[in-house]
Amino acid sequence: MFVGHYAAAILGKAIAPKAPLWSYIGAAQLLDIGWSALVMAGVERVSFDPELPGSPLVLEHMPWTHSLPAAVVWSIAGLLLARFLLRVPWWTAAMVGLVVFSHWATDWLVHRPDLEIWPGGEKVGLALWNFPGAEKTLEMGLIAIAGACWLWNRGRFGRTAWPALLFLTFLVALQMVGELSEPAGSAFAFARLGLIVYLAVTAVAWLADRGINRDEA
Repeated sequence: MFVGHYAAAILGKAIAPKAPLWSYIGAAQLLDIGWSALVMAGVERVSFDPELPGSPLVLEHMPWTHSLPAAVVWSIAGLLLARFLLRVPWWTAAMVGLVVFSHWATDWLVHRPDLEIWPGGEKVGLALWNFPGAEKTLEMGLIAIAGACWLWNRGRFGRTAWPALLFLTFLVALQMVGELSEPAGSAFAFARLGLIVYLAVTAVAWLADRGINRDEA
């Protein structure tokens, strides 16, 4: 799962638009932003097996970002940051928190059993990665549904579609680039590239917010 994670961010923006798009985009990948940093620090571990279908990732140890209790803690942190730093209403802050947690939920759909129910405990995952066609269909389907909701909501309030369409097009293009790219050679390099990409997408969302704000003014 890559850009499919952003479907929750787009849906969150459609439902509770008072938070900026970039905050939802960052929230959708907050667990992986933390994971990238911890892999680079040697705290969590990943390796690669090119023989695996769909994704070569072997996620060996990630209790601080991708266990179920950790996901809940990160989600509460996202809620509180949205409430007190962005000063959005509690309902909107709760939506940001739900977007953070959506990352774990969508990972559960695609990951092989590597998500711990508790640190050191049973690992779960439905393993759609083993069925690449189905996984990619799910990923693009989530983006399409969330994007349609966002566009419909903007149209309902008389706002133009172009900022949303441009951002959705960017996500689809990013997915295509990701499909054609080879994984970085080392865990450190892979995590570093991931961190750069997650932050870059958040920055693009910040730029998109400028067009959205002008359109809503």
